[in-house]
Amino acid sequence: MGDNILSPAERQSGLAPGTVVYTGDKTSSDLYIEVFDYDKDSFEEKELSNIEEAFTYSDSEPVTWININGLSRTEAIEKIGLHYKLHPLILEDIANTQQRPKIDEYDEYLFVVLKMLYFDQDEKLSIEHISFVLGKNYVITFQEADGDVFDGIRNRIRTGKGKIRTSGSDYLLYALMDAVVDNYFSLIEVMGNKIEELEDDLFEEKPNDDITYDIQSLKKEILRIRRAVFPLREVVNRIEKSDHTLITEKTQFYLRDLYDHIIQVSENIEIYRDMIWGLMDMYMTTISNKMNEVMKVLTIIATIFIPLTFIAGIYGMNFENIPELHHKNGYFILWGVMIFIFVGLLYYFKRRKWL
Repeated sequence: MGDNILSPAERQSGLAPGTVVYTGDKTSSDLYIEVFDYDKDSFEEKELSNIEEAFTYSDSEPVTWININGLSRTEAIEKIGLHYKLHPLILEDIANTQQRPKIDEYDEYLFVVLKMLYFDQDEKLSIEHISFVLGKNYVITFQEADGDVFDGIRNRIRTGKGKIRTSGSDYLLYALMDAVVDNYFSLIEVMGNKIEELEDDLFEEKPNDDITYDIQSLKKEILRIRRAVFPLREVVNRIEKSDHTLITEKTQFYLRDLYDHIIQVSENIEIYRDMIWGLMDMYMTTISNKMNEVMKVLTIIATIFIPLTFIAGIYGMNFENIPELHHKNGYFILWGVMIFIFVGLLYYFKRRKWL
C-alpha cells in the first residue's frame, strides 16, 4: 500500500474503518526515526534508516523511546503498527490530524492523542498532531514533522538528570506530555502580549485601520487553542485515575500535578477568551467616543453660528425701512454685537467644560 494523503472531506467518503489516511498538510516531511534506549546506568541514541530497525526494540528490557516524524508516510505507520500489534483504529487516529485529544486503553498498551501548539517565526499559530503509544518498556511517539518541544527530555536522558533514567516507560510518557503542556504556558504568554498590544492600540488617538482584522484573527486563534487544550483535561484525568497495570502509583502523583497544570492553562485560556471577546466592544466604544467628540465640536460650532446667521439674515433682507440700515455706524455696531455673541458663547462653553 502506498502513502495516502487526502483531505478530511475525502477521508470520510466511504472509507473502511481502520484505513490509514493522513489528513494534514505537512506532506513534505521525510520519514525520520530516532531511538533512545536507556536504563539507570547507560543509554543508547540512534537514528534509524528504516522502520524495520525499530522492530528489535519491542522486547527490549531497558526503556525505549521511538520517535517517528512524518505522518504522511502511512506505509511505515502500518508496518510498525502490525509489528507492535496496534489496533487498526489506532493507526487511523495516528494519521488523522482532525482527531481531538483522547485516550484509549488496551490490555497491552495505552494510546494517547495530543496537540502540540506553537507560534512560528511569523507569530502564526501552528497546531501539530502528536500521538503516544505506551507499552510495557517502550513509548512510541508519532509526529507530523520535524521540530518539537522534547529537547529537554532528550538532554535529561543523555545526562541522566532527574528521574527519567531511573523510572519506567509510564514516567517517560508523563515527561513527554508535561513538555507539551509546559509549552502551552509559553503560548498563553504570547497570546497575553498580543492582547495587551491590541488594547494599547485601541486607546491610541489613531488606532490601526486593521484593528478589527487583528481582533478577529485573535478570536480564531484562541478558539483553536481552546479546542486543542480543553479535551486534554479529561485525557490526563483518565490516565491519573486509571488502574491500568502500565501506570504505577508513583507516576500517578506526577500525573496529578500535570492535571493541575492543564486546569491552570484552561483557566488562562478562558480569561483571554473573554478579554478578546471584549476587545471588539472596546473598539466600538472607542470609535463611538471619538464620534461623540467630533459631534460635540460640530454642535458647538453650529450653536455659535446660529445667532450670528440669524442676525446676518435679518439685516440681509431687502427692505428699505430697516431702522438701522441708514445709521452712520450701523455696520460697526453689528460687527461688535456679533463678536460679543461669539466671545460670550465661547466663554460660556468653557465654563461648562464643553470645550
